[in-house]
Amino acid sequence: MLHRLLFGLIAVTSLTLVGCAHSPQQLSPQPKLTAQLAPVGHGQPVVVRVVDGRASQTLGTRGGLYPETSAITVSGNDIQPKLQAQAEAAVRLLGFTPTPNAYNAPQLTVTLVELKYQSPKEGLYVTEATIGATFRADVANANRRYSGRYGASLDQRFGMAPNQDTNTQLVSDVLSDALTRLFKDPTVGQVLGE
Repeated sequence: MLHRLLFGLIAVTSLTLVGCAHSPQQLSPQPKLTAQLAPVGHGQPVVVRVVDGRASQTLGTRGGLYPETSAITVSGNDIQPKLQAQAEAAVRLLGFTPTPNAYNAPQLTVTLVELKYQSPKEGLYVTEATIGATFRADVANANRRYSGRYGASLDQRFGMAPNQDTNTQLVSDVLSDALTRLFKDPTVGQVLGE
């Protein structure tokens, strides 16, 4: 009887500990441009390249008791084609024609420089997170060059640890915001159209 009671206590204790640990999350965000863009081009071809320039595919951890087991990642193979599609759509909205390669055409390179997810290190429960994204735009047209950095961040509080869907939405929102800021920079369109 004592043996069975002891086993029951061990099982309950280990379930309690597991409750404080968070499993890793592989996110698949869906960035979308969130603003109307005024057309400045007249259908000229523009070579559009999107590069995942992050040092790591890990954004951070979800915190909690064992943060080392709760990494949040976004694969470059997943995010790069989505960002490419959004960048090409934005270039069309600006009045240009995205093309994979055109001789002497203006070039726009969009680099995802940073994508991060930070939650407090101490404490058993994840109650807040700061999500940030930074893009760099490099525009080249004849001898004219232009570079800019565009960032967005979000501080989010939670009643309970966020699940994968919640974190995917938050990262999607921050990526969308930063990408929209990039394409709302009027100098990007001006240099492409010169």
